[in-house]
Amino acid sequence: MADERAPLVTLHVWRVPRRAVGSALLRMAVTRRRPAGVRFGKLLGTGAGESFGPGDADLTRWAVITVSDSPVRFPAWDRIAESHARLDLEPLTSRGTWSGRNPFQPTGRHHDGPVLALTRARLRPTRALRFWRAVPAVAREVSAAPGLLARFGIGEAPIGWPGTVSVWRGAADLTAFAYRQPEHRAAIARTPVDRWYAEELFARLAVRGISGDRSVLGWAEGREHTAR
Repeated sequence: MADERAPLVTLHVWRVPRRAVGSALLRMAVTRRRPAGVRFGKLLGTGAGESFGPGDADLTRWAVITVSDSPVRFPAWDRIAESHARLDLEPLTSRGTWSGRNPFQPTGRHHDGPVLALTRARLRPTRALRFWRAVPAVAREVSAAPGLLARFGIGEAPIGWPGTVSVWRGAADLTAFAYRQPEHRAAIARTPVDRWYAEELFARLAVRGISGDRSVLGWAEGREHTAR
């Protein structure tokens, strides 16, 4: 069981109507102050995760991930959103850094339920083209992967800061995709050789709970709702 005194890790995702896209962009541009009690927080744009370019962006969906001492609310985003989902998470493993630090405190605990994989990176400008060429084949593989419940792209900027969020039925499904699918396995092998990233982080987190509208997460119709 996770330490009750451990920081809370939460992912909020909002869907805003098209008429509120301007308000969402303004919030992204001017929000700099962290809410009280938040140790780490990132406000993120989202996309389909098919190419990680400007054309991939979804301007009606926005997200924030926080590591905090107590539950955090975002009333300004709630006011403009038409739907919202919140995932309560427990870091199991984490490798790499985000803005120069690892924000998570992994428990290393075995977890039998749904897991969320979070990846993010800062591309080296001189290596970005090679990275983008590798993305479509991997994106096709993950879309068809057994055990995938939801997925979308994330980014701190339209270009050069790619990331992904994916929710899996269990750790075995995530591991099978990561190390057995040929395109993804080849991309892992190429990463240290091609040196795509100036900074990267990969974290695996237990999904302790999901509340709100799962369709905001890209939850596919007909896929098993195992996260409670």
